[in-house]
Amino acid sequence: MLSTQTISCGVLSLCFSLLSNAERRSSFMKWLCTFLKGQKPGEPNRRRPRVTAGEEEDTLWQPPVRPKNDPPRNDNEELDRAIAESLAEDAKSPKERNHKGDNNDEDLARAIQDSLNMNPYTPYNPYAPSQAQAQPRGHRVCGRCKHEIGHGHYLSCMGIYWHPQCFRCCSCGHPIRETEFTLLGTDPYHKLCYKELHHPKCDVCLQFIPTNRSGLIEYRAHPFWGQKYCPLHEQDRTPRCCSCEKMEPRNTKYMSLGDGRSLCMECLGSAVMDTGECQPLYHSIRDYYEGMNMKLDQQIPMLLVERQALNEAMEGESKGPHHMPETRGLCLSEEQTVTSILRRPRIGGNRLLDMRTQPQKLTRRCEVTAILVLYGLPRLLTGSILAHELMHGWLRLKGYRNLNAEVEEGICQVMSYLWLESEILPASSRHAPSSSYASSSSSSYPPTSSKKGGISHTEKKLGEFFMHQIANDTSTAYGDGFRTAYAAVNKYGLRQTLNHIRLTGGFPV
Repeated sequence: MLSTQTISCGVLSLCFSLLSNAERRSSFMKWLCTFLKGQKPGEPNRRRPRVTAGEEEDTLWQPPVRPKNDPPRNDNEELDRAIAESLAEDAKSPKERNHKGDNNDEDLARAIQDSLNMNPYTPYNPYAPSQAQAQPRGHRVCGRCKHEIGHGHYLSCMGIYWHPQCFRCCSCGHPIRETEFTLLGTDPYHKLCYKELHHPKCDVCLQFIPTNRSGLIEYRAHPFWGQKYCPLHEQDRTPRCCSCEKMEPRNTKYMSLGDGRSLCMECLGSAVMDTGECQPLYHSIRDYYEGMNMKLDQQIPMLLVERQALNEAMEGESKGPHHMPETRGLCLSEEQTVTSILRRPRIGGNRLLDMRTQPQKLTRRCEVTAILVLYGLPRLLTGSILAHELMHGWLRLKGYRNLNAEVEEGICQVMSYLWLESEILPASSRHAPSSSYASSSSSSYPPTSSKKGGISHTEKKLGEFFMHQIANDTSTAYGDGFRTAYAAVNKYGLRQTLNHIRLTGGFPV
């Protein structure tokens, strides 16, 4: 089998021998031009290389090998046909032959030039409509450098083209040499780079969140903090902060309080650890009540206790309900002996050491025996619990009897919410109920922050979270009760709401 160039040389030699015969030249020129120009546009391309389908998105195109020659045609038949056509030309007039010969000479020169310019290695684009269709110069523009690709090798995918040297990851900038990659718009990425950029990671185990059985990425997210984590961490005993509810990441360690609770480092920074340390905060909240014209005449003892002591006291208390599953505060009305924390424990590694406790006999001198609060909680959370339990004490001391759980817990949650608001929001942005208790008083309550210099950004975010918890509680007594009470206080003021509760046992509508 002759090579392509051998066939072309043979044709050229035959061409020059026939040119000596002027009478037969014109018809042969027509045949020779047709032979040199090859197939016409629109005809099927029998030498098109194969393209494997099914990998359009992530597969690089490899330049096709040079196609093999078509089987040799019968040159004798072609030559006989050319001679027959030249004899037919002899019957034409000399003028017609001369004019046609000039055109054939021009066609021959153009065909020879085109055959010399043919590039047998032109890359094949599998996504173009047809390789036989003529594409103007500048049709292929590099997706990275935006310059014309022109002649030579190039890469293509989904109708986008690149110079080989421009085919780089848009994240790390290194060349993409793998056979699989990810295309985001017109930007190519290594698969791993794209995963690092766009695939969510678990904030607990710090690994990529796996897909579920349906092939979808499924994760849980904290409604306030936005912490993302794998669903399995809800069953694998991953510690949660007992204050902010964040899950413990694998690259850090929470403080163990020794009673099954853990505390993150942010909450530990403002945690209240013993009864003596809590006294200034307790007195500031009593002052807050007095500023709202809701002074507590009796001195109610306040103790900071461990979880076990609080649960034991709750079992001996006949009044309820209690906020489950975690009760953090209690307003006692029965006489009991309660073990309180006398001295702040010291920190040893990730544990609290040398905690000193003291049993204390609580006698009933009025409707309220004592207020108990769980130790180890941040200052703002401790204060909100105190504000809630003090409202229970105020209601009992002022003769509010036999209130149902939704009414009593709802108005106590309102006082807790308003105290938090006074701590973290400036006076100009607070809600009206905070100063609307006494109709005879036009002055708003003073801020009660017991921390000199105000609060930090971290503590402010904690306070906003505690307000979010109160507002979005799903329980009937604490959640629905708060929302109903807060709406009434917003509409009628705190004084009229409390008067209506005294008279009717319910909220004004």
